Amino acid sequence: MLKRFGLPTLLGAVVLLAGLPAAAAEPPANPLIDAAGFQQIVADLGATQETRRLDEAGFLAAMREPGVVLLDARSADRYAELHIDGAVNLPFTDFTAASLAAILPRPDTRVLIYCNNNFTGSPRAFASKAPAASLNLSTWAALAAYGYDNVWELGPLVSVDDTRLPLVGSLHAATAGR
Repeated sequence: MLKRFGLPTLLGAVVLLAGLPAAAAEPPANPLIDAAGFQQIVADLGATQETRRLDEAGFLAAMREPGVVLLDARSADRYAELHIDGAVNLPFTDFTAASLAAILPRPDTRVLIYCNNNFTGSPRAFASKAPAASLNLSTWAALAAYGYDNVWELGPLVSVDDTRLPLVGSLHAATAGR
């Protein structure tokens, strides 16, 4: 083999191979990312989440209860366009222990959530996501990761033009006089 390729070629190949990562090497560790923990939270939420979906009337009634926080985790831009009156906006990307504690006084605070996939008729403000990527799912899992376990979500898909939920925002104001 040495005669066929020559010593310089063989040495070059050894140097090249020495610089490659080992095939069985462990992935880089990051203590701030816990995929197994996330998967466990999602698994644990499965049955609970199915029993905590409220119809429109139940959601409206829950909104009137003392101490309830109505959380809109969409972007600030989409929230400004159209949201349920009384909702507090904290974009999902801004969730931290401190930002959640600022709006949710206790871990047992009753939290109502809704997302893009609860509304039709306003494709900009409530742009539908793939069902498995619904913001309600991510929001619920993140709230559980931070210790909030009294979460309830709007269950049905409702039209912005035919809902009893009080919607407000710049899009609502622009279409109010039609």
